Amino acid sequence: MTIATLITLIVYLLIVGILLALVTYVVRAIPIPDPLGRIIVIAAVVIGVLIVLVLLLDLIGVGSGLSSLGK
Repeated sequence: MTIATLITLIVYLLIVGILLALVTYVVRAIPIPDPLGRIIVIAAVVIGVLIVLVLLLDLIGVGSGLSSLGK
């Protein structure tokens, strides 16, 4: 594992974190009714966790299976 890989991982984590914070802020700032707003936040967190999981799997060398979908 090189320094460039770690820096790339940190940048990806920052981007995912900022996007999750932005989604949470927008949902709380706009008066969305409670069930729908909560569902949006939960969906954003699940998508963020899946993105981080795929990044970590690619980092350790385990194939996530996503690259073969387009072929």
